Amino acid sequence: MNPSLPVHVRPSRGPEEYAALAEIWRSAVTATHAFLTREDVDRYEARILDAYLPRHDVHVAVDPDGRPVGFIGLDGHHVDMLFVHDDARGRGVGRALLAWAAQGRPVLTLDVNEQNPAARGFYASQGFEETGRSPVDGEGRPFPLVHMRRDRS
Repeated sequence: MNPSLPVHVRPSRGPEEYAALAEIWRSAVTATHAFLTREDVDRYEARILDAYLPRHDVHVAVDPDGRPVGFIGLDGHHVDMLFVHDDARGRGVGRALLAWAAQGRPVLTLDVNEQNPAARGFYASQGFEETGRSPVDGEGRPFPLVHMRRDRS
């Protein structure tokens, strides 16, 4: 097991760091989304840059040297994005981002790809419970989603 990576969560710097966040996204997706083709990854990356990052409350986990290693995008209490660079995966970055998001939010919800068992397991280990399923993703593509929710105890 990798040692924990101490991180600080800060607001995104906006468009000036979107390329770095897209790199984190691509690293995470390439490592965990084996069900996507290269064309799918390219298509979704374009959507990350032009639609998701600009339209969400994005916060970035940075390592002790200030390098971004993960990010979370929220829409109210819904986690629309949580991605950790593959080099930092399993080192507490995702937990730190969820802990940050839970501050002031008694409920967190999210959708996770059904075909990504590692992410489903991670969210379950963080107290999320499955509440439903959609046969397609948010863009109507054939990638089923599992809906999850965590209430603050």
